Amino acid sequence: MDTREKLIGAARSLMWERGYGATTPREILEAAGAGKGSMYHHFRGKEAMAQAAIERNTEEMQTQIASDLDSGESALAKMRAYLTRERDVLKGCQFGRLVQEPGVVDSSLLRGGVQDMFAWVRGRLADVLSAGIEAGEFSSSLDSAKTAATVAATLQGAYVLARAAQDPSVFDDAVEGVLALLEAARA
Repeated sequence: MDTREKLIGAARSLMWERGYGATTPREILEAAGAGKGSMYHHFRGKEAMAQAAIERNTEEMQTQIASDLDSGESALAKMRAYLTRERDVLKGCQFGRLVQEPGVVDSSLLRGGVQDMFAWVRGRLADVLSAGIEAGEFSSSLDSAKTAATVAATLQGAYVLARAAQDPSVFDDAVEGVLALLEAARA
């Protein structure tokens, strides 16, 4: 693995564990085993390195979510695959944690990457729900875009509640609740 990749990997890990604001360039360099000038050789600064980390997280997350949502025969099965996938619940969402930080929210570059990822997730969820409506699986009165936003918001809120309680079962309860709502919306 080259130095640039090591720096991105270290930034991803530290930002998820500590957050953007609490992660210093020096800590990233140490975690990557890279020399002082390495960061500025590959990136314009901490923000550019964080952007690369967000882009890499986006690539991986989109691949995982696409795999979840492409599995299963029915729209409900696809949603179940997405919602019940194995997660490190108490660690939180890589993207949800970032938008809690002023340094990310104040940076149009970083906030934009996170915002784009959430928009992509909502769009993919809406596509699955729309297909379920068209197939007669869900009631035609179901609004796929609003329901997708509800599913995404429930998942993000479930991370927060589980972390606050330090109990993954709180996350599982929220997931089962949203799945019950989807089940109730079946045609």
